[in-house]
Amino acid sequence: MPKPPVDDTIRAILRDASSFQSGELAERTGLSRQALSAHLSRAVEGGWLVREGAGRGTRYSAGPGAEGSRFECRYPSSGLAETSVVREVVDCLDRYGPARNLGADSVLEYTLSEIVNNAIDHSGAPDIEVRVSVQGDVIELVVADQGIGAFENLRSGLHFEDHLHALQELSKGKVTTQPKQHTGEGIFFSSKMVERFQLSANGISWVVDNTLADQTVGSSESGPGTRVEFDIRASTPTTAASVFKRFSTDLDFDTTCCVIRLFEHGTTFISRSEAKRLVTNLDRFRKVILDFSGVQQVGQGFVDQVFRVWAHEHPEVALIPEAMNREVEFMVRRGLARAAQDLPG
Repeated sequence: MPKPPVDDTIRAILRDASSFQSGELAERTGLSRQALSAHLSRAVEGGWLVREGAGRGTRYSAGPGAEGSRFECRYPSSGLAETSVVREVVDCLDRYGPARNLGADSVLEYTLSEIVNNAIDHSGAPDIEVRVSVQGDVIELVVADQGIGAFENLRSGLHFEDHLHALQELSKGKVTTQPKQHTGEGIFFSSKMVERFQLSANGISWVVDNTLADQTVGSSESGPGTRVEFDIRASTPTTAASVFKRFSTDLDFDTTCCVIRLFEHGTTFISRSEAKRLVTNLDRFRKVILDFSGVQQVGQGFVDQVFRVWAHEHPEVALIPEAMNREVEFMVRRGLARAAQDLPG
């Protein structure tokens, strides 16, 4: 009969006693003390266990994270492979997390791989922290580092005007400082797959709530590094493939969605300069969904720059406005009518 997993054995021991020694665990699992050493060290570092004493007198007891965090580990970023992190998280969730469907597995593996890989390649941080906890049917994940910060990395690497501009371009997709190693798709698709996605860096916090179909930008603590938090429902109907399909044609990532409110503070868009920032680099796509949710008013200059001037210069790109209130729809329709009058023939 196979032995139970190590963590299950530890939990069983601690139900009957306040502490244990590695020898007891070795006897129950059939593994050597040496084989258990790394596992016990990781549990202590993650807060699941507390180590007391030294040498053969060392004992382990339940730590403050025993009932809260299901997984917590800090990895040296040098030489780290994101696949090893994903494997450890999945193994932990297989033991302690809720039963997941195939969609949740595909979203978890894609998103965690992309976020960890970005931290490895872009942060410049010496290590990366990964935490996982479970609240009912929801798996909550955090990937954090103490590096340069995601928005500063983009601002300095691609010469954007400021951190907000870096966020705006990141939200469109296909933005990376290392085009030979990265497609710039990871953050975009990850933010669309999960229940809730939050990226905080350089004093800015970008939140994508897919359950509410909403996005917001706010302030965050201005400490070093990047912190990405994302929630995945174990019974989610979403799959990684369904999100790829939504923004792709024949496997080519050719569709993006621009949430207009991300491109300026407030809910009124008047100027051509706001419009110019919005349409920057949208010629990388064949279809652009313009989400006007929460926008109360747009001006003639803004509409003219987007739907007449830019659209005339880029006829190969389809602009699709959505979620407009009556005032915004009137101005957009007016702008489209004027653009049609300017068409040749």
